[in-house]
Amino acid sequence: MNYKIEGAIRRNRGNLIVFAILWLFIAIFIVAPISHAWHVAMQGETKDMGLFIQEFSSSLGQPHITVGKIINEGATTEFLKLLGGFSLVFGTFFFVGMARTAPKNEYSDIEHGSSDWSQRGEQYKILSNKKGIILAENNYLPVDKRGNVNVLVVGRFWFW
Repeated sequence: MNYKIEGAIRRNRGNLIVFAILWLFIAIFIVAPISHAWHVAMQGETKDMGLFIQEFSSSLGQPHITVGKIINEGATTEFLKLLGGFSLVFGTFFFVGMARTAPKNEYSDIEHGSSDWSQRGEQYKILSNKKGIILAENNYLPVDKRGNVNVLVVGRFWFW
């Protein structure tokens, strides 16, 4: 299970930064004006949607002033509630996307047919690293080996 998490993080390393910047952008430029306009529209006895739209449209153009107004007017609870709900929805979409890009098995994105299957010279119990039929870089099939020395070559030969 751990390989799925590591693989998803490895595949989406660049996307993590993009999603963090997008979350911050939306929090400042959309969530803050909505929460400030909501706070202003819900003050008083009548809930005025016309005032909400007017405040929202004026707050969209000045996000730095809107953040100051949220702090000064005491609208931080509305802002934090809306930011929490937005973060929950945004995080759900993010983790669904991460889960969809997780590797299907432990051997995803590993080159098949390379000599990476062996470690610390283990392949030289069978192969030679000095002479014989070339299989890969520093991997030779010895000709003086007893037993089956048949070789199947898959790939192309380049001739110039």
